Amino acid sequence: MSIIILAIESSCDDTAAAVLCDGNILSNVVASQEVHRKYGGVVPEVASRAHQENIVPVVDLALRNAGVNRGELTAVAFTKGPGLIGSLLVGASFAKAMALSLGIPLLEVHHMQAHVLAHFAEDPKPALPFICLTVSGGHTQLILVKNHLDMQVLGQTLDDAAGEAFDKTGKMLGLDYPAGPVIDKLAQTGKPVFQFPEPQVPGLNFSFSGLKTSILYFIREKTKENPAFVSENLPDICASVQDRIVRILLKKLRLAAEQTGIREIAIAGGVSANSSLRDGLESLGKTAGWNTYIPSFEFCTDNAAMIAVTGYYKYLQGDFAGQDAAPVARMAF
Repeated sequence: MSIIILAIESSCDDTAAAVLCDGNILSNVVASQEVHRKYGGVVPEVASRAHQENIVPVVDLALRNAGVNRGELTAVAFTKGPGLIGSLLVGASFAKAMALSLGIPLLEVHHMQAHVLAHFAEDPKPALPFICLTVSGGHTQLILVKNHLDMQVLGQTLDDAAGEAFDKTGKMLGLDYPAGPVIDKLAQTGKPVFQFPEPQVPGLNFSFSGLKTSILYFIREKTKENPAFVSENLPDICASVQDRIVRILLKKLRLAAEQTGIREIAIAGGVSANSSLRDGLESLGKTAGWNTYIPSFEFCTDNAAMIAVTGYYKYLQGDFAGQDAAPVARMAF
């Protein structure tokens, strides 16, 4: 009998549903919330209300695209956390209700673990064990993946995440939210001519708050000298900021590989869509003799395919959740 899983992802501002059959993704649907652009960031209550509007049509479309009806499902997976509690509640409540009505098991999934396992939504898949640099708006982590459900955090940010550094820089520069993709696009026409300090953090941990502050002071000082400085140098500023952030990430990733002796290296999370990080990993991988793995763009940002994959491995282990399962905003890895 085939294992067919419906997965729900609603941790932030994307409502997503996917269908998996025996480890293969049949459909992956995401509804984004453009309304947050005008606020310059995600408004939690607005996000949760939008999830309520989107979840039924998104799930229906995922099932139609997969050619699966509800009666064929063998389990429902959902994101337990971490994330915005209001958003998580919408997805969890829907998943629990559907599992209960169909009399099938429920699977709760850690959002960041799912980002790592997004690599198993498509080929080529990394060999175990591997190291994954997971970078998003809220997290920056180096993960040792021993097997599909056994992971160890080797290092993580002590304050701000890399994605947050991109978004806050974009706000300083007057760019639209989310700023990461905008900075990436502008950087491609600029050069990293401005130097920003590298945070001195021992070991495999990260810190981006100091870098963010140095960027703020740099912009203030240059604007005092020339009010048109930002508009006249925008591509170069973006290229310089992006270059520093990517260098920080890759330096720590290389250190993790050297300390563990592992040559299977992957990146994941929303910031893994950044062109400079992707190119930098490929280049470093060739120099260091790594096998590198970069997810397709649809599996970088929040999506339900990664929830489905994680749920699949939990199903194989019989790791089911009860109807008392509840989402949590902060969740240890």
